[in-house]
Amino acid sequence: MYQTPEQLVAINKANLEAAMKFAGVALQGAERILDLQLKAARTAFADSVENAKTIAAVKDLQQLAALKDTMAQPTIEKATAYAKSVYDVTTATQAEMGKLVEEQVAEFNKQVVAALDKMVKNAPAGSEVGIATFKSAIASVNASYENLSKVAKQFTEVTQANIEAVAKQAAEGVKKVKKAA
Repeated sequence: MYQTPEQLVAINKANLEAAMKFAGVALQGAERILDLQLKAARTAFADSVENAKTIAAVKDLQQLAALKDTMAQPTIEKATAYAKSVYDVTTATQAEMGKLVEEQVAEFNKQVVAALDKMVKNAPAGSEVGIATFKSAIASVNASYENLSKVAKQFTEVTQANIEAVAKQAAEGVKKVKKAA
């Protein structure tokens, strides 16, 4: 099938726009991760300064032992919250990329079907069966892709639930240790 220069220009333009969308999503994700890292670094620095001041004010070993427990809890909670935030940003970026991929696959499929329809008009008699088989194969591939996409989304949801459960257990574990001490 021959493509005119206008068609090639349109295809190149569409590919460039798709690449720009992917790059934009990737840059937004990187920006959110960098923002999280910067906030975590600022918080860690401020906490370190506060902890150093608090330790410097300790007068005996009992105060030092009590401080150990009060300092550990917020640190673990902040680390857990940071890990969850990084996971959330990564998951959101992945979802946006997945959406873009789905859009590209849908557009490609639409173009293939349109090309097949054009071929049918110019095809010799008796080739309808072959073209119908090809369209059926495309539909089958699309169904498989949709199933894979659904499984990936379910996996993401289960992983998210597991991360939240682990974070909650870690925080509760620290509280139990603190109460036992």
